[in-house]
Amino acid sequence: MIYLDYQATTPLAPEAREAMLRWLEGAGADDFGGDGFANPSSTHKAGRAAAAAVEVARDQVAALLPQGGRVIFTSGATEALNWALFNGAKAKPGGVAGLSIEHAASLQCLERLSAQNLPVDSAGLALPPDAALIPENGIVATMLVNNEVGTVQPVADFAAAAHAKNSLLLCDAVQGYGRVAIPDGADLIALSAHKIHGPKGIGALWVRDGIDLEPLMFGGAQEQGMRSGTVSPALCAGFGAAAALAAERFDADAAHVERLWSLALDMLPEWTINGDAERRYHGNLNVRREGVNGLRLMSDAREVAFSLGSACGSGSGKVSHVLRAMGVSEADARASIRLGWGRYTSEQDLRDGLTAIREAARLQGVN
Repeated sequence: MIYLDYQATTPLAPEAREAMLRWLEGAGADDFGGDGFANPSSTHKAGRAAAAAVEVARDQVAALLPQGGRVIFTSGATEALNWALFNGAKAKPGGVAGLSIEHAASLQCLERLSAQNLPVDSAGLALPPDAALIPENGIVATMLVNNEVGTVQPVADFAAAAHAKNSLLLCDAVQGYGRVAIPDGADLIALSAHKIHGPKGIGALWVRDGIDLEPLMFGGAQEQGMRSGTVSPALCAGFGAAAALAAERFDADAAHVERLWSLALDMLPEWTINGDAERRYHGNLNVRREGVNGLRLMSDAREVAFSLGSACGSGSGKVSHVLRAMGVSEADARASIRLGWGRYTSEQDLRDGLTAIREAARLQGVN
């Protein structure tokens, strides 16, 4: 299997796996003077060792984020976004607004909060902030990198517009964290470990100093009293190791992604790029070809793992809400596919994968 679906999830980094195993097997606790299975809320030596590992991971995750905030571990970005939007709307009850191309984890919350829709242009970029659409004393949701077409959104501009009206800015940074610089100005930032070669089942909500949210869950004092429940040192250690590796390899990973982007464009000259070609993360290539049936293409090129859009919407039969918000026709949306690559994608893998996709398209009568 040739894996070209990095927006859905990324391969676990060996360094992250090693960091996790040390706590799952107990060996890693030696670094902190305790046993690996201990509860990090316990006050004995073993518990304090586990707690120390969690705090090391917290610092590693925070190192890629703006100064002046705190990282609270969650089960993933979906939990972080739900928490930020629903409890943020309680703290700032003046209204809610969000981009029309937000991930479903935000979009479905926004719908339930009767949020104002913030439009995008045909290139998949948010239109300049319109003061009439920004709530007063409310919350605005603006993702950093779109998960379907990879466009990088002007988060700082929306943060300034939100702050001008005493509102909060929530940034879904899941697809951008560790890959592009996180802009200053956000009040809340949602993260996910498995998008940066960390484990599934853990994410985080970054909360700017001075922002008060209600606790997500009650029943203990874990995670600074904000999220009750025993914290997993292994998951935290895996997230932290992945974040530290992303920081260390930031430039090398970016250069590798650019080489693969150029290779893909050379191999798919007849395909049309969905979204702005420059103001995007180049590890995401969403393209379409007239006459192609994307769903059938996935079946015919079954040795290649790629997608039609968000993994959360796969199998629904619905046309991508992101492409439709950009004004892409239903026919063109159904002829679109999303290809994603990154650190562990070799140039040969990409060549072989794209060759298989081109052959599958040819079988549909598209040369």
